[in-house]
Amino acid sequence: MAKVLGIGGVFFKAQDPQVVRDWYARVLGLELTEWGGAMFPHPAIGNTNWSVFPAASDYFDPSPAPFMVNFIVDDLDGVLARAKAQGAEPVGEPISEAYGKFGWLMDPAGQKIELWEPPADPPQQSVHDLT
Repeated sequence: MAKVLGIGGVFFKAQDPQVVRDWYARVLGLELTEWGGAMFPHPAIGNTNWSVFPAASDYFDPSPAPFMVNFIVDDLDGVLARAKAQGAEPVGEPISEAYGKFGWLMDPAGQKIELWEPPADPPQQSVHDLT
């Protein structure tokens, strides 16, 4: 059967793409290619999620964008410490759930990004309340 196998990319516009690229390289350690993007092999842990939120959801706040990017990380505390050292303050407090640890940042284009450290032994079903 022909079907979608996963997320192939995340694309968005910015007033100054180079500033945004530089921020992601400096703050999150993305290794950018010659063409200015980053490529990730499918992780050995975690999964890629696709989800639609209610229009009234405040989960993406304080970003006004109707989308948010979630990045799988290997060490949430380490990534947040790196971001803070680069002048990027977390949005809210990190949380720990049965299905992993979560933290958030705002990029220079005003997009909220979610950082997710999956647990070593994930539960069978996520109970994350996305509304």
